[in-house]
Amino acid sequence: MRVLAAMSGGVDSAVAAARAVEAGHDVVGVHLALSRMPGTLRTGSRGCCTIEDSMDAQRAANLLGIPYYVWDFSERFKADVVDDFISEYAAGRTPNPCMRCNERIKFAALLEKALALGFDAVATGHYAKITTDASGRRELHRASAEAKDQSYVLGVLTAEQLEHAYFPLGDTPSKELVRQEAERRGLQVARKPDSYDICFISDGDTKGWLAEKVGTAAGDIVDRTGEVVGSHEGAHAYTVGQRKGLRLGTPAPDGRPRFVLEVRPKENTVVVGPKEALAIGEIAGSRFSWAGADPIASGLVAADGEPFVCEVQIRAHADPVPAVARLVPAAPEASGDRELVITPDTPLDGVAPGQTAVVYVGTRVLGQCTIDRTVSAVPVGA
Repeated sequence: MRVLAAMSGGVDSAVAAARAVEAGHDVVGVHLALSRMPGTLRTGSRGCCTIEDSMDAQRAANLLGIPYYVWDFSERFKADVVDDFISEYAAGRTPNPCMRCNERIKFAALLEKALALGFDAVATGHYAKITTDASGRRELHRASAEAKDQSYVLGVLTAEQLEHAYFPLGDTPSKELVRQEAERRGLQVARKPDSYDICFISDGDTKGWLAEKVGTAAGDIVDRTGEVVGSHEGAHAYTVGQRKGLRLGTPAPDGRPRFVLEVRPKENTVVVGPKEALAIGEIAGSRFSWAGADPIASGLVAADGEPFVCEVQIRAHADPVPAVARLVPAAPEASGDRELVITPDTPLDGVAPGQTAVVYVGTRVLGQCTIDRTVSAVPVGA
């Protein structure tokens, strides 16, 4: 099998490429240049896609004896990930750029180019598993090591993309074992820190970065009844669940802290309230997709609103929550004809529109939706 190994410069992708070589595949390494002005060095564990990272990837490829290339995807990355991130925040939503990168760059743009060049699969260092059902259809499942499981960020993959995805680390029990294997193989990235935060905001100052891109405009902070309790300099700087930095001029009647409950960009208003109001009893999204074979065709999901039992996960490192989901006709203003409505058995905490909800049945990733609306489990005045 001809395999294109996506090499970020980290330990996971290096070991994944090594295992692909060891399995006897014809492997070529590629590093994606996602910025036209990459930083020379990383700042600790912040950021990725720097010149240092591309050099680390090249050293790993040289050690493995495989061809290595750097592909410039910066223009596509800016349009599909960075600009999307800005527009989502400007619309009062909280996007997940890692989901968009996997969806539109690593398993769309990269895979498209790989297939055009005659490759059979794209290998990455994600911790997730692909299995095949009795009919030969591929399914995406959680990795063996749930503590490192990354199936959440892969929930956007389609059936066609899964056909050409290869995750050599899916059966590895722990990240430490991967680091030890890297050391045995002589890979210099064996103890390289993991990257975190948003790769294109390497200093971690999301608020300041957005202020430069979106601008600032003074507005009101109101409580759930609409009473003005403070002011802000830009609604985009606030996220659901935020407590610090509100600087409210009017204390709550009970003296308890207030939290951001909602951001309304059209009104340039931020809504605050008690912590209990962050409990969400229902989420819904019309921008949904299935990971693998369509579960409606297989009868796992009914198209007529019949509920099905599942688990829902709303963040990469959150615990899955038992839930019931159903497909229903979407509201007129929605982007699709139907929406996926998910009702958790216990309320979710601090969920914001724009986040991604990934639905599981057992260990299988059934699909995902971008959350368009949420329903609080605590009515106003309760």
